[in-house]
Amino acid sequence: MNLSESSVRSSDSPALQCDVSQLKIGFIGAGNMAFGIAQGIIASGKVPPSNITISAPSMNNLPRFQERGVSITHANDEVVDRSRLVFLAVKPHLVPKVLNGISGNVTQEHIIVSMAAGITLETLEELLPAGTRVIRIMPNLPCMLLEGALLLACGSCAGQEEETLLKALLGPCGLVEAGPEQWIDAHVGLSGSGVAFVYVFAEALADGAVKMGMPSALARRIAAQTILGAGVLLRDSGKFPAELKAEVCTPGGTTIHGIHALEKGGFRAATMGAVEAATERARELGKK
Repeated sequence: MNLSESSVRSSDSPALQCDVSQLKIGFIGAGNMAFGIAQGIIASGKVPPSNITISAPSMNNLPRFQERGVSITHANDEVVDRSRLVFLAVKPHLVPKVLNGISGNVTQEHIIVSMAAGITLETLEELLPAGTRVIRIMPNLPCMLLEGALLLACGSCAGQEEETLLKALLGPCGLVEAGPEQWIDAHVGLSGSGVAFVYVFAEALADGAVKMGMPSALARRIAAQTILGAGVLLRDSGKFPAELKAEVCTPGGTTIHGIHALEKGGFRAATMGAVEAATERARELGKK
């Protein structure tokens, strides 16, 4: 299937039997993740903003969607009635209540995409009508700047058509990958929570420079640019992190002395432990 063409068709997928530009998309929840995903869909150029509807209980976050031409409402059932692809962008503890409220409006034509950490596909399918096509997707905060990392997993009634559609729509958000559901929790630890781990590292880098006499504001700017440049190089060079590290570490030089200090401080083990702890917490949320 080629989504560069004007339509996506499947005899088994009613929601996809249409010109993609006519696809109606809804969001329940108007937080940062919903905003980032909506921006990516609009940036894809495949769906006009007028085809997107978003709901939230208050007006706090809705104006920024309005500014981009997205329709707003306070009624979740209205989003479902007006859409075929519906993103569930609420906190995990609100998912059962929200799905109970909209399940009567969900049809076989709908695709429900959950962004709630820890809520399994099995749980989602139990809360929705039998046969509903459900997908879990886990974005991260940089999606707001279209530089995110997203991982999706399809439920028992969703498949390649739905996966391909989402990858095409969400591509402008950043890196979009698919895999089995058991990878989702690890992705939370790696990329969802990992963003905050990087911020802690950036803060520590800047503090180190301040300790050595650099002004704080300058240190923060340089730390941010250092992390940005290193990330782009790692992403685009195709090299392993160890290869790039070796290119910076000259024998007896400054960098290898710094690496030694990190290793003495348990940096590598602490980072692995942070990813593990966040992953385990995501798994715990799924069991509640």
